[in-house]
Amino acid sequence: MNSKQKSDIHIIVVGAATVGIGFAGLATAIECHLQGLSVAIYERFPELKPLGDIISFGKNAGRIFAHWGSVVDRMLPLSIHLEDYGFRIHKYTGEHIHTQASVPLDKRAPTINGHRGELHEILFNYARDELGIPIHLGCDVTGYFESSSGAGIELSTGEKVYGDAVIGSDGVHSKARAFVLGSEMKLQSSGYAIYRAWFSSEKILADPLTKHLCENGDTFNGWIGPDVHFLVSSLKGGKDVCWVLTHKDDSQIDDRWSFPGKLADVYKILKDWDPICNRIVSKTPESSLIDWKLLWQDPLSTWVSKEGRIVLAGDSAHAFLPTSTQGATQALEDGVTIAVCLKRAGKSRVAEAMRAFEKIRYDRVCKVQETGKTTRDKWHKASWDNVKRDPKSIELPREDWILDHDAEKHVQRECDYIFGSSGRERVRGESRI
Repeated sequence: MNSKQKSDIHIIVVGAATVGIGFAGLATAIECHLQGLSVAIYERFPELKPLGDIISFGKNAGRIFAHWGSVVDRMLPLSIHLEDYGFRIHKYTGEHIHTQASVPLDKRAPTINGHRGELHEILFNYARDELGIPIHLGCDVTGYFESSSGAGIELSTGEKVYGDAVIGSDGVHSKARAFVLGSEMKLQSSGYAIYRAWFSSEKILADPLTKHLCENGDTFNGWIGPDVHFLVSSLKGGKDVCWVLTHKDDSQIDDRWSFPGKLADVYKILKDWDPICNRIVSKTPESSLIDWKLLWQDPLSTWVSKEGRIVLAGDSAHAFLPTSTQGATQALEDGVTIAVCLKRAGKSRVAEAMRAFEKIRYDRVCKVQETGKTTRDKWHKASWDNVKRDPKSIELPREDWILDHDAEKHVQRECDYIFGSSGRERVRGESRI
């Protein structure tokens, strides 16, 4: 993959290697490089650690991955494959209600579901080793600054780094967000939390009551009850198991939202549920269990700083609930949009490019963000009489307006209106492959 003709625009990206969640920063850096911009990443963690558990990328993300060289070929072997299995949905008492068919695999726009740390590592290595993007680890960013002609960051060492714009993709506790908004923003509890675990399937396979979840390859099952849902996957041909239990939680949110989980607390939630659910939990090493508080962030008033040189992307700008299945995907769409806006605007109009990014993305992101609530409520408040009449009503939504979106074609069209179509770059699919 060759990048476009080099530009003299230099972009600083903050955050891209945070234990498997820095997808906004990586996507922005990769896309800026492929658009011919100069870009460098600064990350506070001293080394990449492929931690975490399952993450979902919709077709709209797969469409982006498919244009990054051989990235998809590396991701697919690590992704869950459900073409012949689907998503089997159960009532919490055990009845199998419906099997939702899987989307056929399309390598031009694949759905990717796998271990977040492993998938993140593929992108990290692609950015650093194949594209040669400078990634500075162990750099704690303590401040941001800008003027009408540039922007930069200050590190804990006192060093200042200068560029034309800074992309703050430093997560839900973003320091860049405080700079953009002019004040700290208190994070809100969503009123829910999840217990999550990822572990080897060895004990699952050894039990006659649970081995069917892994012995024939990848599977995906869900149990839905009042204000609770339990999702269980086997991956890598049934070698690994991952489960997520979403439940009500009234904990106060402070600087931490991730804690070691206790199996005893999980059993309390699943009391009177299908015995197979408790059987799965009993095979789970407690050391793998995480208690993850789900944060909610109302739409921000802006993602762009006063001078237009510092912009927020990914969770810094918009935190998603897991039930949207779109958080990381929308972060990728951010990266594509930022890069194209900067390329089309040029060095003399960097601030205009950042404001164009916000204009193009804001309404779509807010609408997709809301689906996290609507999907959760659809399950947690399900009328089982209605579901019996129409089993498809309990399916995980897959909306065309979300999944069929082509981020680069969309931003190119919008930039034609904003910056004019003269000298317009061809879209990625026509020019890079």
